[in-house]
Amino acid sequence: MKALTQNLNFPPLDEGAAVKALAALAQAQRLRAFRALVVAGPEGLTPGAMADQLGVAPSALSFHLKELSHSGLVSSEARGRNLIYRANFGQMNALLGYLSEHCCEGTSCEATAPAGCAAC
Repeated sequence: MKALTQNLNFPPLDEGAAVKALAALAQAQRLRAFRALVVAGPEGLTPGAMADQLGVAPSALSFHLKELSHSGLVSSEARGRNLIYRANFGQMNALLGYLSEHCCEGTSCEATAPAGCAAC
């Protein structure tokens, strides 16, 4: 899987970066915010739209977005008087690559994998 993530221009994550990203996602509101940004795609969302969509206070959402940004899973861009937050798909895919790098000793990790695949 390492070769796959490198071929897609997603630099492999080291253990520290993977732990940081997983820690950022290990909280329900942050996970919901990240999922909302993934669904929104490249257009992203403003914090106000995301707060309305998720039913959370803007100040609480701001804290969670900061944590996601520090992990590299989310980026932001100023557009006029608004910030637009977007999921960082490269970082997300690098994390997925890190997690599945040694999955099933390099074979497919689908539910139909051979019975000898203990990790599946």
